[in-house]
Amino acid sequence: MCSVVIGEKDNGKNCILSCEKRKADDTDINKDLKKAKLETKALKAKRPGFTDDRYNETSYYIENGLRKVYPYYFTFTTFTKGRWVGEKILDVFAREFRAHPAAEYERCIRAGTLTVNYERVDPDYRLKHNDLLANVVHRHEVPVTSQPITLVHIDEDIVVVNKPASIPVHPCGRYRHNTVVFILAKEYNLKNLRTIHRLDRLTSGLLLFGRSPKKARQMEHQIRNRQVQKEYVCRVDGEFPEDEIECQEPIEVVSYKIGVCKVSPKGKDCSTVFKRLGYNGNSNTSVVLCRPKTGRMHQIRVHLQYLGYPVVNDPLYNHPVFGPLRGKGGDTGGKTDEQLVRDLIAIHNAENWLGVDAGDDDLLFSKPTSDDKVGEDDCDTGPASRESSPRLESPAPGVTPSTVMTPTLPSPSSGAEAPVEVATSPAPPCTLAPSPLASPPLNDDSNDAKSDKVTVATQTGCTPAVSAPSSSASGAPDALSADPHCYECRVRYRDPRPRDLVMYLHAWKYKGPGWEYETELPQWANVDWDEPENS
Repeated sequence: MCSVVIGEKDNGKNCILSCEKRKADDTDINKDLKKAKLETKALKAKRPGFTDDRYNETSYYIENGLRKVYPYYFTFTTFTKGRWVGEKILDVFAREFRAHPAAEYERCIRAGTLTVNYERVDPDYRLKHNDLLANVVHRHEVPVTSQPITLVHIDEDIVVVNKPASIPVHPCGRYRHNTVVFILAKEYNLKNLRTIHRLDRLTSGLLLFGRSPKKARQMEHQIRNRQVQKEYVCRVDGEFPEDEIECQEPIEVVSYKIGVCKVSPKGKDCSTVFKRLGYNGNSNTSVVLCRPKTGRMHQIRVHLQYLGYPVVNDPLYNHPVFGPLRGKGGDTGGKTDEQLVRDLIAIHNAENWLGVDAGDDDLLFSKPTSDDKVGEDDCDTGPASRESSPRLESPAPGVTPSTVMTPTLPSPSSGAEAPVEVATSPAPPCTLAPSPLASPPLNDDSNDAKSDKVTVATQTGCTPAVSAPSSSASGAPDALSADPHCYECRVRYRDPRPRDLVMYLHAWKYKGPGWEYETELPQWANVDWDEPENS
């Protein structure tokens, strides 16, 4: 009887030890996953304070008045979303990441460039909670204007620049190297800048950066508390009334996914004061001074659309997709919000004015963010186009333009679930084999000439017409070489036209407690100016 009891005790003790061992193993796994998550969050928190290795991983070349980026390799990473758990990895990528066909993702999985927890898996692998997905991509960026970013003011606390149209403020969507943040880092050695406010990609004008956390917080506080007076200049369709007009219509975000707004009783309170500066009868356009008292997303553009005087070349809010009246008085032709968003995505190549590709991987890595921004037109449209203001400590040491132009890794979006990029070996940029021009058709839905104002998606990839830099810190070769498995390398894109690179909206003056900055006005702000026919 005693032996039986002893045996039962031994069995119980072994069972307890076995359970404890399993728990310890599970704890180790959870610790590893938690560590990976913390590392991911730490990488996000550093944006855009990248190391020189990341700045040097590729370089620019100038062609046809455009700044282009040599294609390069980088790695997207993201943790498995709850809705993906239990599904096959190939099914998830084929459904959710529509930038490439399923066959391409299967090739990547089998080749080991698309991994789970940095290990190769089978295409039938079923995703588990906390699986870390990593996808190595050959990245092609979109060209921007080669016009220089000019310094308006600089001291130990703040940097103020005049941003040309077409250049995003910070990494977003298909832009990483071709952004204000990285151009300043490479050409002026102004690194670790903190964004105080932002401007749309197509908007030009004043842009303020903090060189210290304290100054950035102070300036952000002033803007949020409406202590900063802002003046914008724009060119609108039609003869704007001579009398000053204040529009106080509330604005609602129709879609966070693509970043589209409209006037709506359900929106947030906002106010913009407009004053006509002049009228051009030849072009039937007016130059208008705009003073936003609040800072909602796209506030000036949406209020002008509502008043019936949209910005002349606004590719979003001056389009018949908003109905015969183009949104005047809030009339969208009877469309529901869902119909409007669906039509917007269907009609335009989404990358150009929505700020994202409708089928881009980046969309899945984004989450809605507040539209209560720091200043008018503070963000590039769409959550895939926005990143949190960087939280970095080190001010840049000086303002000496560098002789080497070097960028960093691209990133999709901000938000708690945004992917983090991991640098890999620099890639030789690509040369494209001859192939048909991949230009999406222009919209023919309207006889109005404005209906064809569609910017074709244009990635860097064609062989430069001018000689590329012979060398740089990135070690980029003279000739562009192709990745045999890269879809972008097999497609030719046309360069954007001049009119594709600008919207006639300019941030002119900012004035706060004890400080004031302003830029020169662009040529189109002259009342007598007429748009060139070849633009």
